[in-house]
Amino acid sequence: MHDEQTQQAIENLGIGGLPAEQQEALLAQFGEVAVKAATFSILEKLTQEKRGEFARLTEAGDPAALQAFLDREVPDHESLTQKAVAEEIRRFKEFQAS
Repeated sequence: MHDEQTQQAIENLGIGGLPAEQQEALLAQFGEVAVKAATFSILEKLTQEKRGEFARLTEAGDPAALQAFLDREVPDHESLTQKAVAEEIRRFKEFQAS
């Protein structure tokens, strides 16, 4: 049984007809790509100095500190992340169609 976000991702990616094992593998791969795309879109908005701070916060594993940093330095980070993920979904669907 999938949670609501996982089910939504399966539907968005159009992989609902695949066996559960393949769905899980594709979701994991897509998740990695989506995180990288979202991170890149955020990094583009940061100065070199702030990129270093972002990297330190990411490595420290403190979600609250990272969230506070992003809220302060990239106020539209949630929108950037959503756009990056939507673009990766579009690319995935385009790849499937070819």
